[in-house]
Amino acid sequence: MATFQDKIELRTKGHTDVLDITAEVGRIVTASKVRTGMVNVSGTGSTVAISTLEYEPGCISDLRRALDLIAPANSNYAHNARWGDDNGYAHLRSALMGTAKTFPVCEGRLGIGTWQQIILCDFDDRPRGREVIVTVFGDPQ
Repeated sequence: MATFQDKIELRTKGHTDVLDITAEVGRIVTASKVRTGMVNVSGTGSTVAISTLEYEPGCISDLRRALDLIAPANSNYAHNARWGDDNGYAHLRSALMGTAKTFPVCEGRLGIGTWQQIILCDFDDRPRGREVIVTVFGDPQ
């Protein structure tokens, strides 16, 4: 079994910034030379999430609206009181969505659907530099 790891570094705007990272993950899968296996995509940080979505304005808007209902961006969080900051909602959104996802590698390519894109969501209350660790493992070509 082969293992290959690389990173994606990007800048975000915060405030539920949603970025399509599918092409970068696909590039890393191709570079790994793994033919059949899995790829794990892990966002580092406690205010990010990795998920999938049809990356189009309507779905992005719907996701933001749903998160605003579940974990609104306000100051009513114990985390804010404890640390004197204002991003308790960002930590909660990250915990609910999760910071990592694993996808199949099929015939040397990322095995996702036509309308399924891999996204990074940054929930923090300010722009940030973000890192995504992509680990590919499986049988080489």
